[in-house]
Amino acid sequence: METEKGAGIHGCCPNPLLILLEHPNQQPISKIKSTTAACRHSFAATTTSSFFPNTHFTNHESLPSYQESFAQFLKAYPKYSETRQVDKIRNQEYYHLSVSNHVCLDYIGIGLFSYSQVQSQVTALVPVTSSSTPSSHEWSDYPFFDISCKSVNLKSELLHGGRGSQLESSIKKKIMNFLNISPNEYSLVFTANRSSAFKLIAESYPFKTSQKLLTAYDHESEALETMVNTSEKRGANIMSAEFKWPRLRINSAKLRKLIIRKNKKKKKSRGLFVFPLQSRVTGASYSYQWMSLAQENGWHVLLDACALGPKDMDSFGLSLIHPDFLICSFYKVFGENPTGFGCLLVKKSVVSVLEASVSTGNVSLIPPTQLLNSLDSSGSGTELEQKTNFVTKLDELHISGSYSAHNGKSENNLTSTKEGGVAPKEKSKEESDQSISTLGNNTKLEEKGSTEIQCRCLDHVDSLGLMQIGSRRRYLVNWLISGLLKLQHPNRLDHFPLVKIYGPKIKFDRGTAMAFNLFDWKGERVEPILIQKLADRNNISLSHGFLSHLWFPDKYEEEKQRTIERKKGDENDAESKKSKKTDLGISVVTIALGFLANFEDVYRLWTFIAQFLDADFVEKERWRYSSLYQKTIEV
Repeated sequence: METEKGAGIHGCCPNPLLILLEHPNQQPISKIKSTTAACRHSFAATTTSSFFPNTHFTNHESLPSYQESFAQFLKAYPKYSETRQVDKIRNQEYYHLSVSNHVCLDYIGIGLFSYSQVQSQVTALVPVTSSSTPSSHEWSDYPFFDISCKSVNLKSELLHGGRGSQLESSIKKKIMNFLNISPNEYSLVFTANRSSAFKLIAESYPFKTSQKLLTAYDHESEALETMVNTSEKRGANIMSAEFKWPRLRINSAKLRKLIIRKNKKKKKSRGLFVFPLQSRVTGASYSYQWMSLAQENGWHVLLDACALGPKDMDSFGLSLIHPDFLICSFYKVFGENPTGFGCLLVKKSVVSVLEASVSTGNVSLIPPTQLLNSLDSSGSGTELEQKTNFVTKLDELHISGSYSAHNGKSENNLTSTKEGGVAPKEKSKEESDQSISTLGNNTKLEEKGSTEIQCRCLDHVDSLGLMQIGSRRRYLVNWLISGLLKLQHPNRLDHFPLVKIYGPKIKFDRGTAMAFNLFDWKGERVEPILIQKLADRNNISLSHGFLSHLWFPDKYEEEKQRTIERKKGDENDAESKKSKKTDLGISVVTIALGFLANFEDVYRLWTFIAQFLDADFVEKERWRYSSLYQKTIEV
């Protein structure tokens, strides 16, 4: 494999700091950049030519077997074998993925705790017989901590907020160490979710004096929409980068024009520049230099790191580019509870410019021992409800311990009990105290105990490192793209493809998210929501999104008319009737590969997608979906 050696997978520099902006008067490319470009081109060529070259598949039954495909994969990427430590960790700590036979491709992110770690906690609380095991849904219902929402003045919280519980201080320390961020330079607050973090900034940023809000997203984002709506009400002037069709690269000329200050003598801030290093929908990667350019022209910069993988954090150029705000999120357990609390980091030097604004969204992390410490009438109604609910959950888990593992009936039975079917038995104060003690000893989170907490998922990622995780995911996503592009409808003279991928295709430095659509043999799009539901039925979790802020050059005007659609909404809503530019875009299916993804995951997705080559299959499923949901599939 001389080509692979030339690609030098580990030698190609993945650091986005080397991806420079192109100036009109830029000097010839440096030797380093030339070597990097050649390296990446070689990688793309290897990917394209190594997997069943000059072959297209027109029938899902003609696909090569898993064993044959994996052999071809290893031949193309021999260094994949060096990542077997990931498989070992997956088998030992996240074995629920194998037991449930589930492929999780519906979110990007990283957890704090491993599945095995959470299971150990619940096992300590609820002895499980060898003949029974609670379902994965029951395990994931019992986190290492609870979250308590509060209304706060963000500015005051950043300036005068206390250390919080030992649990909270410990997790903050773990996260900041993981991100390689100094507590001397940044303050961290926890938020209920990603949207809450965006809203807190929007409610506190001084838009009266720094009026502009500039964003750079190629897709619709609920969190961003929350920020835009809040900022607009506070007088912000909303602007957005645009993305060139068909490759969906940033329209550099327009974004540069929006960022650069015409009168450089003005000292006041131009506003807030919200920038993701990577698209969480298309997987497109963007240059750090956009942030640097914004800072040079008087913008405050908010870096959205939520789309980055676990060790992509290592490539942060924080030592060179210090964003004023940084938002990321952490999940509880990979494959379970994908909605995790958010983390908002604010540079201490910019706290003074924020405005006082009392808002919700900020949260405290509460140790279970503290939550269960008493069942008397003290505390607020919310706190009492939290205590009661948690103890009730413990009782229900005792009751449901005999339910079979990994099936929907367990969850349904548990839910029906919660909703009043069979009241759980009352727990005595002595029994409650025993559970509290057991929980505290197992997790080592008692207030008088250790100030450290074991975040095993973060530890696993640290032990693997950037090169191993990055290379593994790069091989998998590019192989998957190569495989999808080889699927073509039969009996078509124009070799009509089944799959259309939006944004970067086979590319060394692309992210592990991907946006695509499927088209039937007549050229009509298969509804993304239908594909998602069929995938669920096959134990594959996908998602769907909406591409927006697209810019079509004049030569693509005809394609624009065929492609662009209006975002679906409530037709009775006055806002939805307004013709907004952001309402126009493309509905797509989306996937994302987590750090534990393996070849079997992408092979299963490939074979699932290949079923849509069968025209009868597509028509049958469209009819079934239309019957079940009593509406016609729009294509």
